[in-house]
Parts: sequence; structure tokens; C-alpha cells
Amino acid sequence: MDLFNPSIGLVVWSTIVFLLLFFVLSKFAWKPVLAAIKEREHSIDDALNKAELARDAMVRLTATNAQLMQDTRAERDQILKEAKALKDNIVNEAKQQAHTEGAKLIEKAKIEIENQKKAALAELKNQVSTLSIEIAERVLRSQLDDKAKQQDLVNSLLKDVELN
Repeated sequence: MDLFNPSIGLVVWSTIVFLLLFFVLSKFAWKPVLAAIKEREHSIDDALNKAELARDAMVRLTATNAQLMQDTRAERDQILKEAKALKDNIVNEAKQQAHTEGAKLIEKAKIEIENQKKAALAELKNQVSTLSIEIAERVLRSQLDDKAKQQDLVNSLLKDVELN
């Protein structure tokens, strides 16, 4: 039962030791512990503030990134549209140029064919005239060999000629 009813000396000495311990702890331990707790509290607040700032920055970056992606897509679409228009223009110009060149080649071919035709006709006329002259010469020689035939030819030619 001594434990439940301590003696007065034990209570006094326990109180003195407690106050001494309280004094020593308040002088040397509580200030560093409270300072460490306060420092930890500040570091947690700073970390939370930095996390909030980082989250805000991420939100801004995400919005900026989305806007940049949208702008890039719009620019890509514009470039593709311009490229398609340029391609169509080049194809149309190439078709037009090919058509023009084809028409020029056809016209040249027609002119060349006409020139060849004229040259062939001239050659044919030359050959026909040469053959005609040779035939006429042979006919005349055969008719001029005989004096009676010559006289008949002159008479028939004179009959054909009308005098005024």
C-alpha cells in the first residue's frame, strides 16, 4: 500500500526532480524541438505552396500545349490546302502546256505533210512531163519519118487553127 500512499519526502523529492527536469528540458530541449517542429511546419507549407504553383504551371502548360497543338493543326491544314492548290495549278499548267505543244506538233506535222505532198506532186509533174516529152518525141519521130504522114499532120493542124 505504500505505493498508493507515498510518503511526504518522496512527493517533495519527486516534485523537485520534476521541476528540475522541467527547467532543464525547457532550457535545452523544448526550444530546439519547438524550433524543429516550426521549421518542419514551414518546410511543409513551402512544399505545399510549391506543389500548388507547380500544379498551376502544369495547368497553364497544358492549356498552352493544347493551344499550340490547335495552332499547329490549323497551320498544317493551311499548308496542305496550299500544297493541294499548288499541285492542281501545276497539273493544270502542265496539261495546258502539253495541249499547246501537241497542237504545235500537229500543226508542224500538217505543214510538213503539205510540203511533202507539194514536193511529191512537183516530182510527179516533172516525171509526167519528162515521160510526155519522151512519148511525144517518139510519136513525132515516127510520124516525121514518113513525108506523107508529115503532110497529113500539118494539114490537120491547119484545119484546127481558125484564122480571124
